[in-house]
Amino acid sequence: MTLESLKDKTELRKAVLLKRDSIPLEVRVFKDQEITERLLSYSDFVKAETIMLYASFRSEVNTFPIIEHTLKEGKTVVLPAVNALQRRLELYRINSLDDLSPGYMGIMEPKPERAVAIEESSLDFILLPGVAFDERGGRIGYGGGYYDRLVKNLTGNTRLVSLAYEEQIVEHVPLEQHDQRVHAVITDRRVIEVQDGYRKD
Repeated sequence: MTLESLKDKTELRKAVLLKRDSIPLEVRVFKDQEITERLLSYSDFVKAETIMLYASFRSEVNTFPIIEHTLKEGKTVVLPAVNALQRRLELYRINSLDDLSPGYMGIMEPKPERAVAIEESSLDFILLPGVAFDERGGRIGYGGGYYDRLVKNLTGNTRLVSLAYEEQIVEHVPLEQHDQRVHAVITDRRVIEVQDGYRKD
């Protein structure tokens, strides 16, 4: 059975995670460098002043060098903390990696006592994590819906971009009504631009 034949989100998520987890460490390090270079030279990222990033977890593309670089550039760096009770993301500006500590599921999150709360309306650019993507901006996350809810409330021209290994790109991501598309997916081989934006028709 191929990934493209999997129509169910849960099965597709499992299959792509297994594929991502199986990438050898030395290959992942090389791929991370390629992806990081593409993101840091991506025009919308370069132009953005207030950027929401996330702390990578397990076999995700390593975002810590991206966080450090963006801080050194003097940009406003925002990271999310999961509020599991209210099922939403709380956004905080950080000044260094020292402002982070293990939070939800062990993912590094801002320490509220060291960080400054930020409204999503101030964000120019959001880096969204995910499991599987297609060339139309379709994205499958981890099933919590936190980022979909955040994006749904955005107004303005916030740019939505995801990072992925080429192994995470599939022919078609099955989307539901609440699912939000991204504007671009940056992989270790290319930048996939989505011409028609991220919102469903």
